[in-house]
Amino acid sequence: MELLKQKILSEGEIYEGNILKVDYFLNHRIDVPFLSEIGKEFHRLFKDSEVNKILTIEASGIAIGTMVAQEFGCPLVFAKKNKTKNIAGDVYVTPVESFTHGTTYSVMVSKRFLGAGDRVLIVDDFLAIGNAMNGLIKLVEDSGAKLAGCGAVIEKSFQHGGDRLREKGIRVESLAMIESMNHETGEIVFRS
Repeated sequence: MELLKQKILSEGEIYEGNILKVDYFLNHRIDVPFLSEIGKEFHRLFKDSEVNKILTIEASGIAIGTMVAQEFGCPLVFAKKNKTKNIAGDVYVTPVESFTHGTTYSVMVSKRFLGAGDRVLIVDDFLAIGNAMNGLIKLVEDSGAKLAGCGAVIEKSFQHGGDRLREKGIRVESLAMIESMNHETGEIVFRS
């Protein structure tokens, strides 16, 4: 997606440790018209997959998931990182290690919102090592739902999470794939 690549180049910031900040348009300050285009692109890619639920993880995935769910005309479910009083009843739960935060936390979805009749598209802002996607896939599997595929706005392909998912036969679509980036020079190379 050329528009996304241009936004990454003009508004993204690279930090030491393979961190790409895109908080100016994607996951802190949200460019809603741009995110609408992201939703349309994921719909174009997965429109024939009979998707009836979108699944993401809080917090950065929620805005993206909302736009994708709007395009599919279906509900968005987001995995919570902490059990709160408003999650009633049984939940599906799995541990996820955060690359960005360097911590492991449990993510959960109420069993009321995911089940055997669902065809789920997982979406998130980033795919790097693949820990969040793998956690969400486990929630889908535990629920008995079918996985339609995974969509990442930005894939850091040099960290190989997407490659490992594809090797398992999982359909992964990433709108921008970064082959390399250098925090000292600011250079970003996209996979073609």
